[in-house]
Amino acid sequence: MQQHCKKCYICEMNFKANWDGLGILTSLACAIHCALLPLILTSLPLFGVNILHNAAFEWGMIAIAAAVGFYALYHGYITHHGNTKPIMMFAVGLLFLISKQFFHSIENWLLLPAVTLIISAHYYNYTLCRKSKCRSPHHSH
Repeated sequence: MQQHCKKCYICEMNFKANWDGLGILTSLACAIHCALLPLILTSLPLFGVNILHNAAFEWGMIAIAAAVGFYALYHGYITHHGNTKPIMMFAVGLLFLISKQFFHSIENWLLLPAVTLIISAHYYNYTLCRKSKCRSPHHSH
């Protein structure tokens, strides 16, 4: 019989989700939006579409990345490995991501470390979770 994580409601539901993978995907989507979209789709405002430098869209992407990220990292910390390093890496990355909203002249310089730290935090969390002794259905051990 498979043993489940302590305090893990999702494990009890037998729902398999790779929250770190979702966090990485969210961070990459944000990076693509911030870095590549202005270069490729500069004609969007001509058609009345304005997702470039749209404050609501930008803050929405940051909120989704933060929510998914903090859930994944908190879950890994509490139920799997107990290591705070992924959470700290993510928090610093998120600070860079938020800072780019206020310092537009250097936003690309803030975006690179933000995305690097956030993705690294998810990857590190995922590897720590895989190494743990937990028999969670989230990870194949």
